[in-house]
Amino acid sequence: MIETVRNAWKVPELRKKIMFTIFALLIFRLGSAVPVPYIDSTTLETYLAAQSGTILGLMNAMSGSAFSMATVFALSIQPYINASIIIQLLTVAIPALERLAKEGGEEGRKKIASITRYTTVAIGLLQGFGYYTLIKSYGLVESGSVNGIWAGIVIVLSFTAGSAFLMWLGEQITEFGIGNGISIILFAGIVSRGPQMVGDIYTGVTSWAAGLSAEELTQMGMSETAITAYQKSLLPPWVVALIVVGMLALVIFIVFISNAERRLPVQYAKRVVGRKMYGGQSTHIPMKVNMSGVMPIIFAQSIASLPATIGAFTGHTMDSPGFWGGFLKLFDTSKPFYSILYFLLIIGFSYFYATMQFNPIEVANNLKKNGGFIPGFRPGKPTADFITKVLNKITMFGALYLSVIAIAPIITGNLVGYSSLAIGGTSVIIVVGVALETVKQLEAQMLMRHYKGFLE
Repeated sequence: MIETVRNAWKVPELRKKIMFTIFALLIFRLGSAVPVPYIDSTTLETYLAAQSGTILGLMNAMSGSAFSMATVFALSIQPYINASIIIQLLTVAIPALERLAKEGGEEGRKKIASITRYTTVAIGLLQGFGYYTLIKSYGLVESGSVNGIWAGIVIVLSFTAGSAFLMWLGEQITEFGIGNGISIILFAGIVSRGPQMVGDIYTGVTSWAAGLSAEELTQMGMSETAITAYQKSLLPPWVVALIVVGMLALVIFIVFISNAERRLPVQYAKRVVGRKMYGGQSTHIPMKVNMSGVMPIIFAQSIASLPATIGAFTGHTMDSPGFWGGFLKLFDTSKPFYSILYFLLIIGFSYFYATMQFNPIEVANNLKKNGGFIPGFRPGKPTADFITKVLNKITMFGALYLSVIAIAPIITGNLVGYSSLAIGGTSVIIVVGVALETVKQLEAQMLMRHYKGFLE
């Protein structure tokens, strides 16, 4: 990958694209440090640090900690991702949108993109208002402006404008830069948390080396809650080594599965048109093992963490008496019930996305129209049944792969007492997937330009 980037840098046109992408990401990181007025960001950051097991913790990770600091880009590109998913689902459910997407050509794609943009702004307004309601209910809006309508308008519009600007910035990167702009921004937000994670690990190791007991911490004036949090942050050196080795193994596994595919052989019959003969060649249909990407994990985590999120909005915790306390303890990330539910949700969403993205009946009909067939199967329904059977097997393997990647960091984090690993699997899949896709685009553009140094 490093060699590919180095070769691309030698091509003037690609160098301009790389520089434009770097400049756009610099703007993204600067905007992630600009605070929204009227919000007590210091107290908010402390509060959200304790919400790592909720959907708030997921949004904070995806935004590069901008969500916990209540900056202009706090919502990141989550509204755009949600809007894209909603429009994709509606395209399947609404015939008019389906015709627009399949038969509209370039004009249809532009209309779909325009609808997605308007939906992004609407979702940004809703999420911005929900975020404002959360911080207001916990008294995190600066004193003197809690009941001010003007403060609410400024906060909500700032969040919405920041999300809309990132949507536009992502489109500019896609057009004038390298790779998919939205994915690149998401990649930059996750990677930006790397130094903080390294700092947390270093603090945990040094705290473990200090070896302070609970009695000594009590004498220093620390509360019982602070002592518990301190003890959970302790990291022996062997745990750090285990984390590093596990992350490297995870990256290798993700790269292997991301490039894995099942190739269905296809043979085209020979046809004589006039004096020319067409067809007769052999090809294949590539079916990726993980064709749904990371979306099943994001959806499953959002639903599995919904009870904890409701508890955060209503002010209930696992220590609350009665129904709410027992209910939230059941969905605690350290409990087996949460891991089992998370596992099953990922498998369910993997099948859902696979059936949406790959239609065996449509593929079989297209093969039949073009004179193609899979050896050993008659065109039409037998071919569709065979493709469906293969799709189910591949989807099951891909779903198990995603489930293992998502569950392994949670189990490891519970065993070693390091909660920051809870969303590690999701982040690693996104980072590795975006890096692989960007490198592939660089290689394709260099091949188009017949770059001699690369071809050799």
